[in-house]
This record gives sequence, C-alpha cells and structure tokens, in this order.
Amino acid sequence: MEEFLATVCTQAWNEEQDLGRPFAEGVRLLAEQFPHRAEEIRAYDARWHEMLKGPIEGSVALLGELRARGVGLFALTNWSAEKFSVGRARFAFFDWFEGIVVSGEERVKKPDPRIFELAIRRFGLDPGATVFVDDSALNAAAAARLGFRAHHFVGAAGLRRALVEHGLLPA
Repeated sequence: MEEFLATVCTQAWNEEQDLGRPFAEGVRLLAEQFPHRAEEIRAYDARWHEMLKGPIEGSVALLGELRARGVGLFALTNWSAEKFSVGRARFAFFDWFEGIVVSGEERVKKPDPRIFELAIRRFGLDPGATVFVDDSALNAAAAARLGFRAHHFVGAAGLRRALVEHGLLPA
C-alpha cells in the first residue's frame, strides 16, 4: 500500500483532484499511465471512504468549545469537491461551520493566496482578528503572510494554548 501511494496515487495526483479535476478523469488518466495498476486505482476511488480517518483526537472538542462560546467558525479546506461530500456526511461537526471554502469547488488550493482572499471576501473576515489553524506549516505560513493569526496544528494541546493566548478560550 505504501509503495502504491508513493508511486501511483501520489500526493501530487490527489492535489489535482483538490484543484477541481473530477475523480473519474484522474482515475482514467492514471489508469492509462499505470495499466497494470488500473484495478487498484479504480478501487482507490470507489473505496476512498474507507481511507478517511476519523477526527483528530481533541480537536472536535475544541471546536465545540469555540462554538459554545459563539466564536464564528469558518473552514478552508484542500479537498476534492466530490470527496468532500463524503467527509461532510460522515462528520456532523462540519455543520458547525458558518461557511466552508472547498478547494475542489473553487479550483484553487492552499497555500495559494487567492483561496485565502476568497475566504476573506466571502465571509467578511478581518485577517488580523482571525485565527487560522492548519496542519500544514506551509499553509499556516501563507496565512500569516496575509495577516492572519496563524497556528500550525500539531496537536490539540498546542491548539488549546494558542486559542487561550488569542483570547478565544478561557485559561
């Protein structure tokens, strides 16, 4: 499996779907490139929901605390438009967000400044008053360059400390 993900259904290939390419097209192109792996490539698409991990331990609880305190919650995600609906159906906490920008729908993904600017306009965000949290240091750095109070997520404990420092949760 690790070899397959490293050499066939790679991160770069997945990012094309995150940029809006339909999964069927991506699967077709990849199966043409790797005909001996075509069955596995089609299974990657058809059984994608099985690879979807659960929520990150502690992060949904923090999201719930923010929600209970009336903090505006918005999401900006690099995700295939087609596959996002799978995640959204599985995890009820997505309904807690007042708005969600999905890269696959917009055809631009983090860390491209245009997707951040889209979220700013769409949701009326003030970057200097908005805490942006991402598990990618590259994405967090891009947000910081645009004036967001950015936090590189590596665990719920560190995020809690950051949210307390930013005055969004009590100490």
